[in-house]
Amino acid sequence: MEILPPLRGNNIQSIFDTIDPLMEFKPPFIDVTYHREEYVYKKTPEGFLEKKSIKKRPGTVGICAAIMNHYNVDAVPHIICGGFTKEETETALIDLQFLGIDNVLALRGDAIKNESHFAPEAGGNNYAIDLVHQVVRMNQGQYLDTEVQNATPTNFCIGVAGYPEKHFEAPNMQSDMRHLKAKIDAGGGYIVTQMFFDNKKYFAFVEACRKEGITVPIIPGLKPITTRRQLAILPKTFSVEIPQDLVDAIEKCKDDKAVREAGIEWCIAQSKELVKQGAPVLHYYTMGSSDATKRVASQIF
Repeated sequence: MEILPPLRGNNIQSIFDTIDPLMEFKPPFIDVTYHREEYVYKKTPEGFLEKKSIKKRPGTVGICAAIMNHYNVDAVPHIICGGFTKEETETALIDLQFLGIDNVLALRGDAIKNESHFAPEAGGNNYAIDLVHQVVRMNQGQYLDTEVQNATPTNFCIGVAGYPEKHFEAPNMQSDMRHLKAKIDAGGGYIVTQMFFDNKKYFAFVEACRKEGITVPIIPGLKPITTRRQLAILPKTFSVEIPQDLVDAIEKCKDDKAVREAGIEWCIAQSKELVKQGAPVLHYYTMGSSDATKRVASQIF
């Protein structure tokens, strides 16, 4: 399962409240998203507007440590390019190593909210593949400071993202597949997909990956739709299509309670088919709430 750090000001109990109901299903890992800074403008006493950076959901590394300590299950932090210099990335990875966290998911990350395109941090990594290269070098005992000698190699397993419906910035699926293959060749050990609602897209994606020579596990990402509003939000936010049969089922619903039931039933059917077809593990995007995921998992595991 993937969880979100709580909003600034909330405590770790909100995370435990999300995870507790799902532990009966013995998840092999829990990954924790990282949210880059946002910029807000605040008025100064002089009447000017001052641009300030804030992080609304801090604490990814600490949450991973708490999860591992509390549940004795692997935690996988997201590491992203945006908002980090290479030195800051290295420091974060060192902290993870000290905490015994040896799995990471390497992502470019999103653009700053309200900015039209992604811009890397000055002195930072530009793309997810650059993050993969940096982690691999640390796994080989190579640090940014070349004067560091006889360094103990880290032992990170590196996951990367895959897009069954292609990344929204890729010009075509073939180009996106080449970039994915490059991340795997650089050292990616497994792929977690963006959410999808049509299993045919996942199966076609896996087949295309295998033809490209990608042999690592490809983990399907799933999310039950729980509100009518998500019909518009999810395609826009995640660049995914929702099958017409699911759209029709939701549009027939009288209220969001009925929508929730329809979305859960659809996700259960997806999950059963994926298990039957040999998916290595199912990955659920909880979006900060475990109720719908528990309903689905109870029918699968």
